Amino acid sequence: MWRLGITGSIATGKSTVLEAFRALGVPVYSADTAVAELYAGGAVAPVEALFPGVAVNGVIDKALLSQRLAADPSGFQRLEAVVHPLVRARIARFLDDAQKTGAALAVVEVPLLFESGYDYGFDAIGVTHVAESIQRERALARPGMTVEKLDTILARQLPQAQKRTRATYAFDTGGTMKQTTDMVKALVAAIQARQAQQ
Repeated sequence: MWRLGITGSIATGKSTVLEAFRALGVPVYSADTAVAELYAGGAVAPVEALFPGVAVNGVIDKALLSQRLAADPSGFQRLEAVVHPLVRARIARFLDDAQKTGAALAVVEVPLLFESGYDYGFDAIGVTHVAESIQRERALARPGMTVEKLDTILARQLPQAQKRTRATYAFDTGGTMKQTTDMVKALVAAIQARQAQQ
């Protein structure tokens, strides 16, 4: 089974590309999905212990957590030390399950793939990218996003140009939705053809 990691900076189309793979019947999973599940389950107690008051009704309130991290960015390191190993375990389980089903390809989105320095064992890496002006426009259109918050996020991410140099495949999502889905279709077809020959 071919294991493809998808990464990219904020608002560069990672979710769109992942959804295009899903629409083609490819097993997909997102680190963000894993975090959402953990913030309603296994990570609640340890995260609340680090940042008292961020758990509301047994679930981590992401807005409250963001406020705490904005006030003290050093908290990111402590948070990641707790949450990242839990996320990695879920990703490993997803990949194992996909392999057992006989899938030719499985795709995992990991927003901070390069920044974390962790080796997930992916066979290839796809990087989403877009013009910086489009990126900022998309990001600032999100609910609750501010220029200050966006700049804080971008400061923790490798520049898009650096990510592209480390990509096996690059997805420019600045065009139409059809252009993006066509890129994904072509890649899936190529990977499936390669797997069939092995």
